[in-house]
Amino acid sequence: MTMQDNGLTTAQQQAIETLYRAFNERNPDLLDQALTPDWQDTPLGPGQQPGLAGMKPVVAMFGAAFPDVHIAILDIFGRDGRAAVRARITGTHRGEFFGIAPTNQPIAIAIHEFHYLGADRITHTWHLEDWFGMLNQIGAWPPVQ
Repeated sequence: MTMQDNGLTTAQQQAIETLYRAFNERNPDLLDQALTPDWQDTPLGPGQQPGLAGMKPVVAMFGAAFPDVHIAILDIFGRDGRAAVRARITGTHRGEFFGIAPTNQPIAIAIHEFHYLGADRITHTWHLEDWFGMLNQIGAWPPVQ
Protein backbone atom coordinates (compact mmCIF):
# COMPACT_ATOMS: atom_id res chain seq x y z
CA MET A 1 0.00 0.00 0.00
CA THR A 2 1.98 2.99 -1.24
CA MET A 3 1.15 6.50 -0.15
CA GLN A 4 0.71 9.26 -2.72
CA ASP A 5 2.22 12.72 -2.19
CA ASN A 6 -1.25 13.87 -1.15
CA GLY A 7 -1.36 11.48 1.84
CA LEU A 8 -3.65 8.90 0.23
CA THR A 9 -2.90 5.33 -0.73
CA THR A 10 -2.75 4.46 -4.42
CA ALA A 11 -6.10 2.62 -4.11
CA GLN A 12 -7.75 5.62 -2.40
CA GLN A 13 -6.44 8.00 -5.08
CA GLN A 14 -7.76 5.68 -7.79
CA ALA A 15 -11.20 5.48 -6.11
CA ILE A 16 -11.49 9.28 -6.12
CA GLU A 17 -10.35 9.59 -9.73
CA THR A 18 -12.75 6.81 -10.78
CA LEU A 19 -15.72 8.60 -9.17
CA TYR A 20 -15.20 11.59 -11.48
CA ARG A 21 -14.26 9.37 -14.43
CA ALA A 22 -17.73 7.75 -14.16
CA PHE A 23 -19.23 11.15 -15.05
CA ASN A 24 -16.63 11.95 -17.72
CA GLU A 25 -17.14 8.62 -19.45
CA ARG A 26 -20.90 8.56 -18.74
CA ASN A 27 -20.42 5.09 -17.26
CA PRO A 28 -22.34 4.59 -13.98
CA ASP A 29 -20.85 1.09 -13.58
CA LEU A 30 -17.44 2.64 -12.82
CA LEU A 31 -18.95 3.69 -9.47
CA ASP A 32 -18.63 0.03 -8.38
CA GLN A 33 -14.86 0.59 -8.32
CA ALA A 34 -15.10 3.90 -6.43
CA LEU A 35 -17.87 3.68 -3.81
CA THR A 36 -18.87 1.23 -1.11
CA PRO A 37 -22.39 -0.22 -1.57
CA ASP A 38 -23.62 1.71 1.49
CA TRP A 39 -21.82 4.93 0.50
CA GLN A 40 -23.35 8.01 2.10
CA ASP A 41 -23.85 11.13 -0.04
CA THR A 42 -24.61 14.41 1.71
CA PRO A 43 -26.75 16.08 0.57
CA LEU A 44 -28.71 13.78 -1.71
CA GLY A 45 -29.85 15.37 -4.97
CA PRO A 46 -33.54 15.83 -5.74
CA GLY A 47 -35.06 12.36 -6.10
CA GLN A 48 -31.71 10.64 -5.45
CA GLN A 49 -31.89 7.42 -3.48
CA PRO A 50 -29.14 6.61 -0.94
CA GLY A 51 -26.08 4.46 -1.52
CA LEU A 52 -24.10 3.43 -4.55
CA ALA A 53 -27.26 2.24 -6.34
CA GLY A 54 -28.82 5.69 -5.88
CA MET A 55 -25.86 7.43 -7.52
CA LYS A 56 -25.88 5.44 -10.76
CA PRO A 57 -29.05 7.14 -12.12
CA VAL A 58 -27.52 10.54 -11.25
CA VAL A 59 -24.51 9.81 -13.48
CA ALA A 60 -26.85 8.75 -16.31
CA MET A 61 -29.14 11.79 -15.85
CA PHE A 62 -26.23 14.20 -15.76
CA GLY A 63 -24.73 12.66 -18.90
CA ALA A 64 -28.07 13.00 -20.71
CA ALA A 65 -28.41 16.67 -19.71
CA PHE A 66 -24.75 17.52 -20.41
CA PRO A 67 -23.49 14.96 -22.98
CA ASP A 68 -20.06 16.60 -23.10
CA VAL A 69 -19.72 16.82 -19.32
CA HIS A 70 -16.19 16.87 -17.99
CA ILE A 71 -15.11 17.04 -14.37
CA ALA A 72 -11.53 18.24 -14.03
CA ILE A 73 -9.86 17.56 -10.69
CA LEU A 74 -7.86 20.65 -9.75
CA ASP A 75 -6.62 19.64 -6.28
CA ILE A 76 -6.75 16.64 -3.98
CA PHE A 77 -5.58 16.98 -0.41
CA GLY A 78 -5.64 13.87 1.74
CA ARG A 79 -4.66 12.38 5.05
CA ASP A 80 -5.68 9.40 7.18
CA GLY A 81 -8.44 8.20 4.86
CA ARG A 82 -9.93 11.63 4.30
CA ALA A 83 -9.66 13.74 1.15
CA ALA A 84 -10.72 17.17 -0.04
CA VAL A 85 -11.25 17.68 -3.77
CA ARG A 86 -11.51 20.94 -5.66
CA ALA A 87 -12.80 20.43 -9.19
CA ARG A 88 -14.61 22.07 -12.09
CA ILE A 89 -17.58 20.76 -14.06
CA THR A 90 -17.87 21.90 -17.68
CA GLY A 91 -20.35 20.93 -20.34
CA THR A 92 -23.17 22.09 -22.57
CA HIS A 93 -26.82 21.98 -21.47
CA ARG A 94 -28.28 19.80 -24.24
CA GLY A 95 -30.86 17.76 -22.31
CA GLU A 96 -33.46 18.37 -19.63
CA PHE A 97 -31.94 18.99 -16.20
CA PHE A 98 -34.30 18.88 -13.22
CA GLY A 99 -37.16 20.11 -15.37
CA ILE A 100 -35.15 22.81 -17.17
CA ALA A 101 -35.41 22.43 -20.95
CA PRO A 102 -32.11 22.32 -22.89
CA THR A 103 -30.60 25.74 -23.58
CA ASN A 104 -27.45 24.69 -25.47
CA GLN A 105 -25.56 27.03 -23.13
CA PRO A 106 -22.10 26.08 -21.82
CA ILE A 107 -21.52 25.73 -18.10
CA ALA A 108 -18.40 25.91 -15.95
CA ILE A 109 -18.97 25.53 -12.22
CA ALA A 110 -16.87 24.86 -9.16
CA ILE A 111 -17.33 21.83 -6.93
CA HIS A 112 -15.81 21.09 -3.54
CA GLU A 113 -16.09 17.61 -2.09
CA PHE A 114 -14.90 15.94 1.08
CA HIS A 115 -14.53 12.15 1.11
CA TYR A 116 -13.99 9.52 3.78
CA LEU A 117 -12.29 6.43 2.39
CA GLY A 118 -11.92 2.85 3.50
CA ALA A 119 -9.01 0.77 2.26
CA ASP A 120 -9.91 1.18 -1.41
CA ARG A 121 -13.38 2.80 -1.74
CA ILE A 122 -15.15 6.02 -0.76
CA THR A 123 -17.52 5.50 2.19
CA HIS A 124 -18.91 9.05 2.64
CA THR A 125 -19.02 12.23 0.56
CA TRP A 126 -20.04 15.75 1.52
CA HIS A 127 -20.25 18.12 -1.44
CA LEU A 128 -20.96 21.67 -2.54
CA GLU A 129 -21.57 22.66 -6.15
CA ASP A 130 -22.21 26.13 -7.56
CA TRP A 131 -25.74 25.34 -8.80
CA PHE A 132 -26.76 29.02 -8.69
CA GLY A 133 -23.85 29.79 -11.00
CA MET A 134 -24.95 26.99 -13.33
CA LEU A 135 -28.57 28.24 -13.35
CA ASN A 136 -27.33 31.73 -14.17
CA GLN A 137 -25.13 30.42 -17.00
CA ILE A 138 -28.05 28.62 -18.68
CA GLY A 139 -30.38 31.60 -18.19
CA ALA A 140 -32.65 29.95 -15.61
CA TRP A 141 -31.70 32.29 -12.71
CA PRO A 142 -33.08 34.56 -11.65
CA PRO A 143 -36.41 32.91 -12.44
CA VAL A 144 -38.36 34.50 -15.27
CA GLN A 145 -41.38 36.41 -13.90
